[in-house]
Amino acid sequence: MLKKVIDKYGLKFEDFEIQNFGSGLINKTWKLGAITGEKSYVLQQINKSVFKSPIQISENLNKVGNYLAKNHPEYLFVSSLPSKDNDFVIKDENEEYYKLSNYINDSIAVNTVKNEKEAFEAARKFAELTKLLVNFDITKLSYPLPNFHNLTLRFIELEEQLKVADKDRLEKALNLIHQVYKNKDIVDTYDQIISKKMIPLRVIHHDTKINNVLFDDQYNGLCVIDLDTVMPGYFISDVGDMMRTYLSPVDEEEQDLSKIEIREDVFKAIVEGYFKEMGDVLSANEKQLFVYAGKFLIYMQAVRFLTDYLNNDRYYGAKYDGHNFVRAKNQMLLLEKYNELEHKFQSIVELHSN
Repeated sequence: MLKKVIDKYGLKFEDFEIQNFGSGLINKTWKLGAITGEKSYVLQQINKSVFKSPIQISENLNKVGNYLAKNHPEYLFVSSLPSKDNDFVIKDENEEYYKLSNYINDSIAVNTVKNEKEAFEAARKFAELTKLLVNFDITKLSYPLPNFHNLTLRFIELEEQLKVADKDRLEKALNLIHQVYKNKDIVDTYDQIISKKMIPLRVIHHDTKINNVLFDDQYNGLCVIDLDTVMPGYFISDVGDMMRTYLSPVDEEEQDLSKIEIREDVFKAIVEGYFKEMGDVLSANEKQLFVYAGKFLIYMQAVRFLTDYLNNDRYYGAKYDGHNFVRAKNQMLLLEKYNELEHKFQSIVELHSN
């Protein structure tokens, strides 16, 4: 199967050692490691059940890549490569879509934030991308994932599911449902942000997990990768996803909830890294909402896991009985611990806002 795809890029299948690559959950990814020559590549099959219009991804990346090449040629942007027919997304005989990019030699990827430096460098690199695109015409970009971080919609989806959920699942989740409603002010704040246009739309990565940053051997940030979700959005998406996935030493898959904790030094590193690039760009409202960003994304993910549990695990699937229920509990506990430190975190942000 992959041989025909690789051939379309003018490459020889036998010149590469092909292996599964990365830990992403949405797209299938392979590294084409060079057996002869020095150039290796990354090949990705785009999940068309998630991305309904894969062509939009390539169009967005080409527009952003061309802008950066013209205005910031020193910036390392991992763009898609053209096929022999000059297509940046190609389709095989099974109607599956693929894109190819260069592999960044001597780069390091990590799956869990181990220290402040990694958090600082990752925050800095994601902020840098947004900063360099401040003057980019955002109306030129499509939305490969419409309503991806629309919290109002996610909450409505939960309420609709509550009406039709299995009684046993509903009963098991009653405490979690109560916690969601107890924190509904997070939804109300989001509604205000959108309705009053409190903060500007920017070019946002939307998936700022640590494994979407490449580091050098000294753990300095090289570039950001997995750019399929680059589209118009709000800074709370990028900052919030970093808070959600960097602050605790364990992720949403952890079943031992006693391991969930908030690392204050990592929060401070995220603030410092993001403000290093975006400090002079962020509006007063954005700075005021910096701590809210963490609440926004943690809460939304808890809501999505709970909704899927009540919907019999149709979106995320389940590797064991109650998988999404555990994920939702995990995220609600993370939110609770985050909320306990809100005032302390606000002081840290204010210190860097002046």
